[in-house]
Amino acid sequence: MAMKTTFLVQTFVLKRKRLVPGDRQVSTTSSAALKRAEAMAARMPGTAALQIVADDETGELESAAILGQFGEVPDDFAESLQAA
Repeated sequence: MAMKTTFLVQTFVLKRKRLVPGDRQVSTTSSAALKRAEAMAARMPGTAALQIVADDETGELESAAILGQFGEVPDDFAESLQAA
């Protein structure tokens, strides 16, 4: 059971006046994810930098943490990460 940490930037877009998840981009480090999320927030309604820890073999999620949020992010986004 090998655990793998992945850093992601999750974008949010407006569809029918609601914020919904857009594209995700993988980053190499937590600081790179934060910098990318902050830069992308200038062009998007909102972004979040995430740290995901999962089993490399089974894909089972161990933990998900928000490293930073920029712009508009859905109110229930943090709760939805914990439920996943």
